[in-house]
Order: sequence, then structure tokens, then C-alpha cells
Amino acid sequence: MDSITRLKQILLIIGDIIIAYIALIITLYLRYGKLSSEVVNFHWLPFTVTFIVWLAIFYIGGLYDLRHLKNNLAFMKQWGGVLSVSFLLAIMVFYFVPGVVIEPKTNLFLFMVVFGLLSYFWRTSYNNLLSAGSPYNRILLIGNNKTAQDVATHIEQNPQLGYEIKFWMKDGLLDKEFEHLAQIIIANKINIVVVPAHIKKDSRAGRAIYKNLSLGIEVADLSEIYERIFHKIPLAELEEVWFLENLAKQHRIYEFFKRPIEIFIATIFGLTTIPLSLLVYLFIRLASPGPAIFKQSRAGRSNQVFTIYKFRTMRLDAEKDGPKWADKDDKRVIPLGNILRKSHLDELPQIINILKGDLSLVGPRPERPEFNGRLSREIPYYDLRHIIRPGMTGWAQINYRYGASVQDSYEKLQYDIFYIKNRSIILDILIAVKTLKLLFTSAK
Repeated sequence: MDSITRLKQILLIIGDIIIAYIALIITLYLRYGKLSSEVVNFHWLPFTVTFIVWLAIFYIGGLYDLRHLKNNLAFMKQWGGVLSVSFLLAIMVFYFVPGVVIEPKTNLFLFMVVFGLLSYFWRTSYNNLLSAGSPYNRILLIGNNKTAQDVATHIEQNPQLGYEIKFWMKDGLLDKEFEHLAQIIIANKINIVVVPAHIKKDSRAGRAIYKNLSLGIEVADLSEIYERIFHKIPLAELEEVWFLENLAKQHRIYEFFKRPIEIFIATIFGLTTIPLSLLVYLFIRLASPGPAIFKQSRAGRSNQVFTIYKFRTMRLDAEKDGPKWADKDDKRVIPLGNILRKSHLDELPQIINILKGDLSLVGPRPERPEFNGRLSREIPYYDLRHIIRPGMTGWAQINYRYGASVQDSYEKLQYDIFYIKNRSIILDILIAVKTLKLLFTSAK
């Protein structure tokens, strides 16, 4: 994430906080006709706690993801849905949680109306502002392939990201305009020159671009820009040297702290979900004959095979004809099995695998050995996902739908490589928080 994107998100968060307190002040004035210190102090703390929780819900709901901030029907549905969940939670807390001494029977509903109106005005205005004016990142794109086309199309359709393709030399080094590189940069106020790796290695191209560094340009690989806007790695653009430079790095501090933290979290999570696990266990036993928990071989770190534990969501004879990927509307699934799968409740027993050291809380999804060999043969660099411990959840799982083909596995690998390259405690926390959303909605 670049600094400009981060600044836009920070400003949006600050704006949401300001709007919340303005809505509270307006509510109190409308309700009491004045703003005495007694009235303000009485409402300040409970509503502040509510605002903090709402910010977390807004983040989980994707309201701070710049890719979604366009004034279209999809955003309005998303904004309305997240706001509805936030309002419902506030009602439950203020009305039904013992010990909440404030009496917001009228105040809360009045506040929700005021906040909803102000939030709508603020959010639509901010979305328009993001898409208005000249983008900060003005790009000269050199070369033309599927990756370049995907980047150009996405930038054109999402002006709120702050990028614009000002000039595109589709013929690369053969483009007739390549000899006039300096004039093009100056005339279009270019500040980023994007080139595929193979063109940048060309001595002629290298010299031409080098001569223009004094113009204040940034030279970026096509794969780097693709990573910035899609949050995944374009495998088609990479060579072995990229992996040596980006994946061979040690993360000693991160690895040192990660294992103790995830053991602690897994222990607490496992203990607190025992009642839920018992309910799922009993439901499966009643819904389908056979054991509620099944064991399956998976490929882990360094491609070592281990046994994973899951709640069974399919019939016992689901693989009588051999292993196969699950389909979207798989007939082998037991009653309500799809709900367990989409909510990830079927993965609760994997807490055992985390405590044993087979899994991490966050990492690439462990694949079955029966599929692993085929995927390693058909997908370049596939085995690199095994350089770290697989995870109960991961970057690919929250960004891409369930993989049921080689093409799906290829797409998910691009997210897995992004995670391996950028893994950190902060990224793990963000993934864990976004995973909570999948408990209530199906994966993409």
C-alpha cells in the first residue's frame, strides 16, 4: 500500500469519527434543546464506545477499501448493509445488555437517523472527491500483454485509486514514440514509468529511461504496479530472480513471535468455542450417519504430509470414485453442510492442527496431496507456497472464492505469493479480522 492510499484511508476514518460526534451533538440538541455539560457527559462514553465498535465493523465490511469507493449501486448496498449491522448491534447493546445505565430509547433512534443522513452525504461526497480532478499518479505504460491490459482496464474503471494511464506505448521498444521519451514525460506530467521486467533489462531501454531520472520520475516494474492495485502477484510477469529477491528474505522477528501468539489465541478460541463445536457435532451426527469429524491428508510446510481435522460436511461415500474437488452445488453435501462450509464452522477442529504445529492461524490453504502433484506440474512456482506453514485462513481465502479447478488454484496462488512476500503480524491481524466477515457471508 503506497503512502497516498494510506493517507486517503486515514482521512476517511477521521471523517467518519467527526461525522459521528457531529451527529451526536445534533441529536442531543434536538432532544434537549441545549448542550449542557451534564447531558453531554452522560452520553459521551457509551456513544464513544459504540463509535469504536462501528469503525471495526466498517473496516470488516470493506468501507475503507478504496476499490469499493464508487457511487454505484454496489457501494450503496454495501454501505447500507454495513450501517444496518452497526445500528442493529447498537440497539442490542443499549436495549438488552445489563449494566448499560443510559436510557437511549428515543436518543438512539434519533441519532441513527441523523448519522445516516450525514454519513450518506459525507461518503458520497468523499467518493466523488476521490474520482475528481487529476490523479496524483500519472503513468507512462510501456509494453502490451494481458497483465498490462488488466492494469489499464482496472485503472480506467477505478479513478478513485488515484492512478491514470496518461500515455501507453503498446509496441514497447518498437513504438515510434520511444525516441521522444523525455518530451512525452514532460508534456503529460508523467511521474511513474511502468515497464515489464524484460523491457527494463534491455540496454537501450535502460539508457533511455536512465537519462530521464532527473525529471523526477519513478520507474516501476509492471508486476509492482499490478501488486499495488490488485493486492496479488502477477505470476506471468515473474522470473526466478524475482523470487530470490523477494521470497528468500528471513522474517526472524515475525516468526519468533508468531508461533507463541497463535498458540495462545488458538487455546483461548478453542476453549470459548467448545459449546458451538458440540452443537455442530450433534447436528452432523443427527443429519448423517457416520462420524462427525473426519481426517484427511494435506500437504504442509516443505510439502510434508499431515492429517487435518474437520467437521464432516459430505456423505461417507462422497469419494467412492476417487478424490475430486467440491462443486458449487455439490450433491454430496449433507443437509446444511453448505452453511457449515461457507461459514467455515466446519474448520473448528483445525484448532488441534494449530496446537500440534501442522497449521498456522494465517497462511496458504493446505492442499490435498492427490491434487498437489497435478497443480505443481501445471502451475509455475506452485511449490513455493510450501516454504511457510499453511494456515486455517489466509489472504487467498478472503480475496477469492473457493478453488475448484486448476485456474482457481492459479489465481489463489497469486494471492498466496503476495502474502508470503508481505507477511507480518499486522497483515495477519487484518486477515483475521476480515475472516470474521466470512462467518456471515459466503466467500467471493
